[in-house]
Amino acid sequence: MSDKRSSGYWYSADRTRRGVAVLNALRDYRAAEAAMRRRTRSAMRMGETDLLAIRYLLKREGEGRSVSPKDLAAHLGISSASTTVLIDRLVRSGHVERRPHPTDRRALVIAPTIASDDEVRATLGEMHRRMIDVAEGLGKDEAVVVLEFLDSMRDAVDSVQDAAGDEAPAAQVTAIDAARSATGS
Repeated sequence: MSDKRSSGYWYSADRTRRGVAVLNALRDYRAAEAAMRRRTRSAMRMGETDLLAIRYLLKREGEGRSVSPKDLAAHLGISSASTTVLIDRLVRSGHVERRPHPTDRRALVIAPTIASDDEVRATLGEMHRRMIDVAEGLGKDEAVVVLEFLDSMRDAVDSVQDAAGDEAPAAQVTAIDAARSATGS
C-alpha cells in the first residue's frame, strides 16, 4: 500500500509510513462522512443542528427517555433562546412535537414525530445497512483491534486543550464502549 501523496501531517513522511497511511485513511473516512452528512442535510432540507437534534431525540426515545428543551440545549451546546428557535422550526416542519411532561404538568418534553423517524430511516437506512455489513465483516479479534484504535484516537483528540487551556470533558460511556461489551472484550 504505497500512498504517494503528501502526508498532510507536520512530521516527515519517512518517520512512520504505516502511521501516516492510517491517519490519511482516517482523514479520508472523515471527509466521506462529512460529505454524506451534507447530502443528508440537503435531502432532508435541514441544517446541521436540526439533524443533530433529531438524531438525539430519536436516540433518547429509543432508550425510553424523555427530553426537555433544557436537555436538548445542553446536548447541542446552544442557548435556551436558540433552542426555542430550533424547536419552533422543527415543530413547523413536522419533525418534532411538544408534549406535556409525564410527571410535571408545568413542563414540556420534545419528541420526534413518527414522520421524522420514517424520514430518517428512508434517508439513512441503506447507508447504515452498508456500514453494518462492513463492521460485521470483521472477525472478533479484528473488531477488538479497531475498537481499541478508535478509543485511543478519541483519547488523543480529547486531550487537546482549548484556547483557555481546558481539556475536553472526560468521555462517558461511548458507542465504542458499547461495541466493546458486545464483542466480549
